[in-house]
Amino acid sequence: MKKLILIAVFAIGATFLSETQAQSISENALGLRLGGGDGIGPEISYQRALGGNNRLELDLGWRTHDRYDAFKLSGLYQWVWNIDGGFNWYAGLGGGVGSVGVNDEWRDRYPNDGAFLFVAGDIGIEYNFDIPLLLSLDFRPEIGFNDYNITNDLSPDIALGIRYQF
Repeated sequence: MKKLILIAVFAIGATFLSETQAQSISENALGLRLGGGDGIGPEISYQRALGGNNRLELDLGWRTHDRYDAFKLSGLYQWVWNIDGGFNWYAGLGGGVGSVGVNDEWRDRYPNDGAFLFVAGDIGIEYNFDIPLLLSLDFRPEIGFNDYNITNDLSPDIALGIRYQF
């Protein structure tokens, strides 16, 4: 319950934040999001501007681990605010779906595998270079919903994003 309240407060706060100044977001950005923590692993990342200072981010992540193999597809709606020059900060909300396949030697500890759902928040900072390169560092907590221990809980993820803008 505390997790849902935290996500609701984050969503309401992000909604009511005002824009600091006008800026332009690249129409498209494609690259990698390289994370750690309890996330699934590296992700192919695509961002699409939706107008104003809003964008959609879609990520496809995968991981081969000694306990399990997994993939996930996430989608986040993000608000972007300019700090100064090419520096921006952003926050977003979203969710996704994934699948986990537990390796045979770990079946007694993690007996169930299969699909899972999750909700996610996102907050980060990025730098938009004069060349079509976008670097970002973000924090993305995810809460998974399933009946096994691999993805059902709070999974904090910190990642470095490297994207080509076009």
